[in-house]
Amino acid sequence: MATASLEFEKPLVELEKQIEELKRLAGERQLDVAGELAPLQKKLAELRDEIYRNLSPWQRVLVARSNKRPFTLDYLQLAFTDFVELHGDRLYREDPAIVGGWARLDGESVMVIGHQRGRDTKEIVKRNFGMPHPEGYRKSLRLMKLAEKFHVPVVTFIDTMGAWAGLGAEERGQSEAIARNLFEMSRLEVPIIATVIGEGGSGGALGLGVADRVMMLENSVYSVISVEGCAAILWKDGKSPEMREKSASALKITAADLYELRIIDEIIPEPPGGAHADYQTTADSLKEALLRNLDELRRLKPDKLVRRRREKFLRMGQYLE
Repeated sequence: MATASLEFEKPLVELEKQIEELKRLAGERQLDVAGELAPLQKKLAELRDEIYRNLSPWQRVLVARSNKRPFTLDYLQLAFTDFVELHGDRLYREDPAIVGGWARLDGESVMVIGHQRGRDTKEIVKRNFGMPHPEGYRKSLRLMKLAEKFHVPVVTFIDTMGAWAGLGAEERGQSEAIARNLFEMSRLEVPIIATVIGEGGSGGALGLGVADRVMMLENSVYSVISVEGCAAILWKDGKSPEMREKSASALKITAADLYELRIIDEIIPEPPGGAHADYQTTADSLKEALLRNLDELRRLKPDKLVRRRREKFLRMGQYLE
C-alpha cells in the first residue's frame, strides 16, 4: 500500500516519488538502475522505521484515523475464511456501521463483529463514518448470543470515533443499547477477544470492548473522549495543534500507555510505516495473536471464564497509596 500523506510522512512521500520516477525512467530508457535504487530504498526503510518509532500521541491519533488503514472487512478477507455476513437487529433495521457474521479462523468457527468505516465519500456516508446507531449494537448483541448458543468464540474489532449521537439514535435508545451490550458481554459464556484496530472512541468502542482479552494494534488509540473534545473541555480550545498535542499526551490513549496501565492485555506490532503500509503482515500478526489467545481461553470452563472477565474489569482503576 502507498504511504498515507500525513504531515509527518511527507519525507517518505518525497522519497517514494523519487524511487518511482527512477523506475519509470529506467523502464522508458531500458536502463539498469539497481545500483541507484538500492541506497534510496534502504534510506526509505530506515526513515520510515525512525519516524514510526518516534511518533507522538497526537501523531498516533492521526495514523489511527487514516482511511488507508485496514478495516474490519479487510482483516476478514486476509486473516479469516468462509465469512458469512449476518444482517439486522430484528427490531428496527440493518446498521452498516457494524459488520458481523460467522467466519473460520484457522479452520475453527468464530463469530466476528466489528466497526466498519469507509474510504470514499459514498462508502463513508453508507457506513455513517463508522459511528453506529443503537441497532448496530443490538445487531452485535444478537450475534453474540447466537455465538453463545452454539458455543463459538466471539472476536470483535473496534474502530470508531464513537457511537452516533444524532436525535434518531438517542430516541431509539443509544445509551441503553450500549449499556445492554456491556452487561451481556460481561456474562457471555464463551471466549471474547476485542482488538482495537484504529480509533477506539468512548462508549461507542466499549459497546464491543468487554472481553477476556483486549488487544491493540501498535498505532491504534483507545480513549474515553476524542482528543479535540478533551481539549475543548479542559482548555476551551479543541482546534489548535498545541492543545491537541497536550490533550493526546494527557489522555494516555496509546497502546503503550494503556498496556502500562493494564487496561489492555497485549500490543500487536505493526510493520514499519504502520498497518496501512503492509496489510498482509499486519493481518498475519493479528491472526497469530488471536489464535494464541483463543487457545488459552478455550481451556477455561464457562463459569471461570465469566468470573475472570468480571474481575479483570473490576480491577481497573484500583490503586494503592
